[in-house]
Amino acid sequence: MEDVPQGSELLMRRYAGNSLGSGVPEDGWRICLSHEFEKPRKPFSLANVKPRQALAFSGMGLRYLWWYYKKTRVEKKVPVLDFFNCQPLKQIYGAPMGGIGGGSVTRGWHGEFCRWQLYPGMYTYNTVIADQFTVCLRRAGQTVYQQVLSVETPNTLQAWKWALPGHCAFYHALYPRAWHVYELPGQNITLTCRQVSPIIPHDYQESCLPAVVFVWEVDNRSDEDTEVTIMFTLVNGTGGQGHGDGGHWNEPFLVPESKKNEVQVSGVLLHHSHAVNPYSIAIASRCRPGLTVTHRTEFDPQGTGRDLWEDLVEDGRLNCTDGSGVKTKGHEEVAGAVACTAMVPVGGRAQLEFSMTWDMPRIRFGAQGQDYHRRYARWFGSNGTAAPQLALHALTHYKEWEDRIDNWQRPILEDPSLPSWYKSALFNELYFLADGGTVWLDIPEGMGHDLPNMLNEYGHFAYLEGQEYRMYNTYDVHFYASFALVMLWPKLQLSLQYEIAATIMQEDDNQRVHLMDGSRGNVKTRNVVPHDVGDPEDEPWLRVNAYLIHNTASWKDLNLKFVLQVFRDYQATGDFDYLQYMWPICQKVMNYHMRYDTDGDGLIENSGCADQTYDGWPVKGPSAYCGGLFIASLCVMRKIAEMNGDKDVYDNYHDILTRGKDAYDRLLFNGHYYKYDSSAKHYANSVMADQCAGQWYLRACGLGSGTDEVFPVEHIRSALQTVYELNVKGFADGKMGAVNGMLPNGEVDLSSVQSFEVWVGVVYALAATMIQEGMVEAGFHTAEGTYRTVWERLGMSFQTPEAYCEQGIFRSLAYMRPLSIWSMQWALERREGRRGASADSTPPPK
Repeated sequence: MEDVPQGSELLMRRYAGNSLGSGVPEDGWRICLSHEFEKPRKPFSLANVKPRQALAFSGMGLRYLWWYYKKTRVEKKVPVLDFFNCQPLKQIYGAPMGGIGGGSVTRGWHGEFCRWQLYPGMYTYNTVIADQFTVCLRRAGQTVYQQVLSVETPNTLQAWKWALPGHCAFYHALYPRAWHVYELPGQNITLTCRQVSPIIPHDYQESCLPAVVFVWEVDNRSDEDTEVTIMFTLVNGTGGQGHGDGGHWNEPFLVPESKKNEVQVSGVLLHHSHAVNPYSIAIASRCRPGLTVTHRTEFDPQGTGRDLWEDLVEDGRLNCTDGSGVKTKGHEEVAGAVACTAMVPVGGRAQLEFSMTWDMPRIRFGAQGQDYHRRYARWFGSNGTAAPQLALHALTHYKEWEDRIDNWQRPILEDPSLPSWYKSALFNELYFLADGGTVWLDIPEGMGHDLPNMLNEYGHFAYLEGQEYRMYNTYDVHFYASFALVMLWPKLQLSLQYEIAATIMQEDDNQRVHLMDGSRGNVKTRNVVPHDVGDPEDEPWLRVNAYLIHNTASWKDLNLKFVLQVFRDYQATGDFDYLQYMWPICQKVMNYHMRYDTDGDGLIENSGCADQTYDGWPVKGPSAYCGGLFIASLCVMRKIAEMNGDKDVYDNYHDILTRGKDAYDRLLFNGHYYKYDSSAKHYANSVMADQCAGQWYLRACGLGSGTDEVFPVEHIRSALQTVYELNVKGFADGKMGAVNGMLPNGEVDLSSVQSFEVWVGVVYALAATMIQEGMVEAGFHTAEGTYRTVWERLGMSFQTPEAYCEQGIFRSLAYMRPLSIWSMQWALERREGRRGASADSTPPPK
């Protein structure tokens, strides 16, 4: 049987062009614009709950219906978990644009502007069809070719020439950059558009800027000098919230020359009115010798577009209009356009530069209580007039951004021992740090007096559990994703941890009903890590724990994940002051957690419900997952006590650990692997893909071997080998990653709604664990299956889900946990005794 095509061979097989563009890297995610994925899968719904599971969820279903009614009909809010309106799979997304925490805009791989998160944490999934790039070619004073660079055929703007043949163009993404390459049919002209966002590790200024640059490289292989114009059009609005309220207007702008920057930036400023969070967007081009920049302040994107189209056809330029446009009324729409023109000689090249910047410096969340300033406002002001200056900055600094991006990525891209798919996955999965509903805000004035200096310096950082699971900094999931943050922006990880530490000490005794079992309990319990720091539709940080399916105060993993992250962070940063600050808090959460060791054997017990990150997979008694995390946390606590010379504390944790690791092995290890739990349930002997999570983190903490070995190495390797044989190779022909649960007889565990899922972030964590234990080939094979499934087969680029099943369905698009792929890089670097992509290889600018 012939091998099935994969990678670029699969996604590029329809490409009929000859050119690979200008400066497009070899590694990354590449796809022809005419490619078609298999039929989109459906999101998980109640119809997918198996009859044997339905009874257990019946009570929750009724309570959810009542809560949903109150939330949507009475409070007029968007539910934090909306099971009735799951996002359908659109196989269209490309790399998002912009820095971290200032809002994000996603441009699809076909070239469309199609996903918007300007309002903090809230998404609109609209393709705004007038947001386009158009090319005009003129030879001997005549326009010979004019084409919208889009494969779409919309029912608006019908005077424009649409339907670019998809087989003559391709898209390539290596986040935070992306490339579109167009071979213009019959013209012997190749266009390469390079999209650059300021995502720069260890940089805490440029990386927060709401800006993107489009660098157009024109290659003239024809036998005539050709005048080339690129036109950038953008609608004032996102097609969603606030789009049709009226009061929006455009105006032209010119950022004049200065002594420092002898450059002019010209464009159109789009002012978008909104009662709570108004913003502006600037589209601009850089004026340089030999280039002509023109603009059209406003045009109607709902009409035929004939006036603008013919204006460009006439002479390859736009008839510039002075003064501000008229404010829109009602559902009127208005758009602007900027064009840049260059003469390209035979065999020559030209470069045209555009930028898109947006400015919403002051924000309020859904409860409209606390005012916040976004971080970039420190340098660009908070009065809402910064978009033109941001454009100037972006167009004059993007080359420095790219130099630093190159220096960061080069060691990995040039490493011949790493497979190409891994290089693509590692960098492209980072999209979620900027496009996870992310906010990066300064601490409000008057609220920072009692906070650690790091919080005042680096502020509030938060990203959603997922674009559909709208809770900030969901901690049980961040446990996996945090490797990306601590390796690349460690100050943000520490700042986030300081905030979690503060919430641990808080209590909110307001009562609420938990949807799963109907129990009542506090919103927040003291000495317990919160599940999340809040909902952007409410008031994050001030009201935590937006999640209300379970009472997470009794979850068995959250406190342990705090302890493990604290020591991992110390290992990553060497910040001993941080470790000392966290030490008493670690003791409080561990002391609280000891109540779950009900029989005094040194090992905690699960309650029988789904009381951990697998919140749909019940677990009872000592368990592989939570028990392993507990043993690992005891080891870490003992180590910190040893470092501090605290003998009494050391002796206490040493005693518990000695008893606990004996109980863990005795109750759970069956000679081959660690059983799911030690109950009498039929699923107790299930082989869990994530059973070695405790050892995974211990190794990441620099522990878990030698004198700090707590899990016998032969047991860990046997368990991993069992998982590899059953959950990986025994599932879907070994080509879809690791299924969460597998029975010893080789059948998928169907006992819960999550045991038969593949969790992408867990697969990457499992792969990292294998690498740490010397199973490098198995680790890469495990991770490769899930990457190829998501990115190449299912069309889930830049929206990696939490979960998918072997057939038919997926759950929760654009999710936080897959950032755990950076734990693979963590494992590789420490295995080889080097610091690669996580190292700060270039100093930040002064």
